[in-house]
Amino acid sequence: MNREINGEILNIPEHVAVIMDGNGRWAKKRFMPRNYGHAQGAKALEAICENCDKLGIKYLTVYAFSTENWKRSVEEVTGIMNLFRKYLVDSVERSNNANMKVNLIGKREGLPGDIVQKMDDLERLTSGNTGLQFHIAINYGGRDEIVRAVRKITEDVKNGKLISGDIDEVLFSNYLDTAGIPDPDLLIRTSGEERTSNFLPWQLAYSEFYFTDTLWPDFDMDSLIEAVRYYNKRERRFGDAK
Repeated sequence: MNREINGEILNIPEHVAVIMDGNGRWAKKRFMPRNYGHAQGAKALEAICENCDKLGIKYLTVYAFSTENWKRSVEEVTGIMNLFRKYLVDSVERSNNANMKVNLIGKREGLPGDIVQKMDDLERLTSGNTGLQFHIAINYGGRDEIVRAVRKITEDVKNGKLISGDIDEVLFSNYLDTAGIPDPDLLIRTSGEERTSNFLPWQLAYSEFYFTDTLWPDFDMDSLIEAVRYYNKRERRFGDAK
């Protein structure tokens, strides 16, 4: 979809994925604790939802907490979980006011029970919204997602719901956490790191990657537009010849 943004015509990606990195470094630069940075990062997350909707982006998927993030200090993990609790509750009214549908992806086993309940409530209470489709990856790991999909497929073959000949890329995609939504057109990672860190390995096969030194709490509308400009410079051939 083409839109005029600040006097220029830009092709707007349908689906943007974001690795929100740099909260801790943002806080450290200000001599504040890491969890203060995470709180500011949550505010930036609210803003990017609004900004994506304004630009006409239809799907947004963000990496909020990975299966590897449990290795961080007890203090930091506890702070992040408390932040999730507040964010998930506050998101109900905010999402409904914005007509935004929210889904949570990742492994729910291992998360505190009250957080899982809040995740379920947020999904249920925004399920009828028709605006931006917002996906939050919590306790998510790409390899774990693929293993879980294989287990589900294996169980369905065992129970006679599938035969092995049915399995192709389309069917496999329907067993992933992101079933039913298009793969990301653009991946954004903040804070200067240039790796995907086990985020959406299947879905990012043909995505364009945009890396920026901007720390996540500072990622604003101008930053998002710059990422879209970069996306517009890419020639997407999906394996075809030029």
